[in-house]
Amino acid sequence: MNRPVLMVMAGCALLAIAAWLLAMVLTGGPEDYAERYAGQSAPDDSASAAGAISSSPRPSASASSASPSSSESGQAAAPASAPATAAPPRSAIPDNEFGELVRQGERIFADTGRFAGDWVGNDLSCQNCHFDAGRYDKTASLRSAWPMYPAYRSKNQHVNDFAERLQGCFTYSMNGKAPPRDGEVIQALQAYSFWLAKGMPTGEAPDVRGYPDVGDPPEPPSYARGETVFQEHCALCHGDDGQGQKAAGGAPGFPPLWGPRSYNWGAGMHRVNTAAAFIKAAMPLGKPDLTDQQAWDVALFINSHERPQDPRFTGSVQDTAERFHKHQGQYGKTVNGQVLGEHSPPSGTVP
Repeated sequence: MNRPVLMVMAGCALLAIAAWLLAMVLTGGPEDYAERYAGQSAPDDSASAAGAISSSPRPSASASSASPSSSESGQAAAPASAPATAAPPRSAIPDNEFGELVRQGERIFADTGRFAGDWVGNDLSCQNCHFDAGRYDKTASLRSAWPMYPAYRSKNQHVNDFAERLQGCFTYSMNGKAPPRDGEVIQALQAYSFWLAKGMPTGEAPDVRGYPDVGDPPEPPSYARGETVFQEHCALCHGDDGQGQKAAGGAPGFPPLWGPRSYNWGAGMHRVNTAAAFIKAAMPLGKPDLTDQQAWDVALFINSHERPQDPRFTGSVQDTAERFHKHQGQYGKTVNGQVLGEHSPPSGTVP
């Protein structure tokens, strides 16, 4: 190799070294670069489906949400949240065996009584509380729940994986019984949740999670005011008696809010604070415009009616309340001369 070629090669090497040193000065070095940029994911072009919900200020997790709250998990709230991204469009579900399991999971979620009827004991579907088949970010989306499990839950005092969390929804919110974790129902719901959470960081609290926070009411919640709110804003869809309305052909339409075909006393939605957060975010359907006070009042009114018994019932309402109801709920309290829980229909009423 002749001398001019060697000189050119040496000059190129020196220029490369100088460029590298300049880059380190500008970026703060490799450690600083990694800290600032390594955690950023590339944008997902498939996440631009119509109907995607824009991010909102991070809400607190609700008891009924599939996302465990920081107090429930025994861990301090994360100092920073993962950025919210849109769910993938339904058109992105793959056309293979996994894709069919995802589609079945969505069908179960949207019409639970029809596609998982062996495990459902009331007239509710999963999406009654988690809108748009678990996609809507203001009603405890599946997308924000999946990345947060396994997690410790104070409800059963141990670490739950996502399958166990889903089983609990059937036991409490659906007033049914838990499907086997290796059966089609749980496997399909897990596949759907896993696919829906595409692009979400695992183990990092998303900035949209559970139901949006609802402020403390200016006045303590009132049964009488809540009844007025119910008649003016809720009865048209849910009926004057709160028993909901059937769709054409007898299929469930608007769900019952109390009584034997509603969620039981162990479901997260029986907590007044959880119901108030959901109502504030989503009700009346299509026009959620209630004040904080109205949301709290009507949540108290709805949850001051009998509903199926808590599946953890010990044989004594007082004992069950003492063991499992140390929160903002009405179980075991006297309303209109009746102790709630003493005349509850049985839990787990699966056909």
